[in-house]
Amino acid sequence: MIVVIDYDIGNTGSVVNALNKLGLSNKISGDPTMLRKAKALILPGVGNARQGMENLKKRGLDKVIIKEIKKGKPLLGICLGMQLLFERSEEGNVACLGVYRGIVKKFRKEKKIPQIGWNSVKINDANIEAKKLLNRIPDKSYFYFVNSFYCLPEDKSIIAGESNYGELFASIVIKEKVVGVQFHPEKSGKIGFTLLKDFIKNYVN
Repeated sequence: MIVVIDYDIGNTGSVVNALNKLGLSNKISGDPTMLRKAKALILPGVGNARQGMENLKKRGLDKVIIKEIKKGKPLLGICLGMQLLFERSEEGNVACLGVYRGIVKKFRKEKKIPQIGWNSVKINDANIEAKKLLNRIPDKSYFYFVNSFYCLPEDKSIIAGESNYGELFASIVIKEKVVGVQFHPEKSGKIGFTLLKDFIKNYVN
């Protein structure tokens, strides 16, 4: 069972629809017990980082997520869900989950903010996990983005894919079984569905 984490700030419906189309058993839940029972977790998110962290903490989900990751449970963070895995976000100047070392920064004003639409992802062949997870994703494939902020990892070795929106930024990060994607795979058509399916295949089955 895959649990899509419900914390009242996510695009849970579209993620669940994608999982259902792929025939993957899943459940939306904000119950800590369900998160502990899950084989894998998906942390979606659309909105504000400060509000996201407040909602996770109110439900006690922040500590559960960190504990389950430390046990080796696979997790996929999508959009804001990826950003919340870092140490701090400039959006509300809030401390986040700290799974990845690094910060979340706002795009420079030279570009229209937020970035909305399709952008390509350059896959980092030096990342061993990228080779495993993304072997069916052609280099420079296009995914659908909606973001005003981007992740700046301290450890560059976790960067599995990069995109450019006025500046180069990490659009996929992988550390052990924790994967973060800045784009929305559930809204990225066939290529996004391939990523979702291969996440489960590589880290769960």
